[in-house]
Amino acid sequence: MIRRELRIIRQRPVYILGSVGVVAFCAVFFLTFFGKGLPENIPIGIVDNDNSSTSRNFCQQMEATQLGKVVLYDSFSEARKDMTRGELAAVCVIPEGMNAEIQASRQPKITFYTNGLYYVGGALAWKDILQMVNLTNGAVQRQVLRMKGYNDSQIMGMIRPVDIDTHQIGNPQTNYSFLLSGMLIPAVIAMCVMMILIYSMGAELKFGTSRHLLTTAGDSIMVALGGKIILWTVIFSVIGGTTIFLLYHWMHFPIAGSIWNMLLNMFLLVISTEAVAIFILEMIPIPRLALSLGALFSVLNISLAGFSFPTEGMPACVQAFEGMFPLRHYYLFYAKEVVHGTGFAGWWTEVVHYLIFLLVPFIGILRLKKAYIHQNFPKD
Repeated sequence: MIRRELRIIRQRPVYILGSVGVVAFCAVFFLTFFGKGLPENIPIGIVDNDNSSTSRNFCQQMEATQLGKVVLYDSFSEARKDMTRGELAAVCVIPEGMNAEIQASRQPKITFYTNGLYYVGGALAWKDILQMVNLTNGAVQRQVLRMKGYNDSQIMGMIRPVDIDTHQIGNPQTNYSFLLSGMLIPAVIAMCVMMILIYSMGAELKFGTSRHLLTTAGDSIMVALGGKIILWTVIFSVIGGTTIFLLYHWMHFPIAGSIWNMLLNMFLLVISTEAVAIFILEMIPIPRLALSLGALFSVLNISLAGFSFPTEGMPACVQAFEGMFPLRHYYLFYAKEVVHGTGFAGWWTEVVHYLIFLLVPFIGILRLKKAYIHQNFPKD
């Protein structure tokens, strides 16, 4: 059975292209796209209506940050036009007379607008501007308090009475590649497993070779599926294991736990996704419809995993279905092992969920066998 599947793979290059090719391309793309870890030189428009030493210093400090790239404008209308065209992530308006109001101990208002359509760029620009405003505010207060005779220790206690000690667990560098590549690449692998396995099993119906498959397997559907699943499990486990070593060994992504546990996580993701793929074809033994449903499942698999948007913030009716997707359990396993390093005590429940997925194909195994025998479903 395995030799038969190997022969089919050699005859149809789409299998290699859809597995090794797609994963390799996505790995190179994501690791290159997020190569710097954090966006740099985000364009921020500044309208300086004050043109004082304080406002010019504000612009210089903004330009010196890693995130921001200052673009000066003479009027807000010009900056607004560029922002609506997507050329700016944010616009900051410095009011006229800001320096004079500061000297008179009044509160000038600095207005800034962020582009919400570009979530990451807008959020980082907002953070950068807010940080510069707070630093400018602190510098002015320090200058005033020094003139009143306070020492630096007293001044810092007045300016910032509560000192914040921040610990970004698992990603101290705020590296977006650590956050996204560590989950997007496994998500691509899960999608490839889903689509390739449905296509591999559905092709037997499409090309009318399912009876020959059963005859070769001694009329046993378990043996027939086993010949396909074992081979693809080995192929995707090797692909997944390579990406795990790529991320956590060669690329030195931070990991608090063991890389061997992440290899187990990847293997469980592969076999549980295969189980769902088999179940989809059992319920709908029509190749094109099964592939469409598999694509839909893959999209929901990524959307409800929780790494891009927390499932706790989703509606309750959506949260009820999050456990039906293998990538959700991969993410929970990942968070407990990579971020917190809890070991088996932390992620054993996810292993149980993975194993439950392996029971799903037995629900419709006889239905798939009848479809393979009678071939009475549309093939196109």
